[in-house]
Amino acid sequence: MAHNPDSSLHLIADLDHCRGLGDIALIETSLREAARAARATLLDLRLHHFGPGMGVTGVALLAESHISIHTWPEHGIAAVDLFVCGREADAEAGLETICRHLQGKVRRKQAVRRLGLENPTA
Repeated sequence: MAHNPDSSLHLIADLDHCRGLGDIALIETSLREAARAARATLLDLRLHHFGPGMGVTGVALLAESHISIHTWPEHGIAAVDLFVCGREADAEAGLETICRHLQGKVRRKQAVRRLGLENPTA
């Protein structure tokens, strides 16, 4: 599956008012469903729980790049990163899915086009 470099989008978001941020099974489901919603191919998923009352870090490795999340349940916040390649990929749909699963709201969001070839460097 090859993608043109100019079809890459890196979506970075901070979420707040989230629930279930220490629930590793919920974070896993959120990442799996986000990959599906983004029309991406999940290759692997890794999660780490930092202990009772603590957060979770998770990374979904995609054929199209990755989705990651870092949670702070004590503050109700999460940092989410969706980097996808391919014209069919939909990072926004992936983010919406994570928000729905965590019952959170996007506090801050930035979309960065990556690897565009319109201004190549020497």
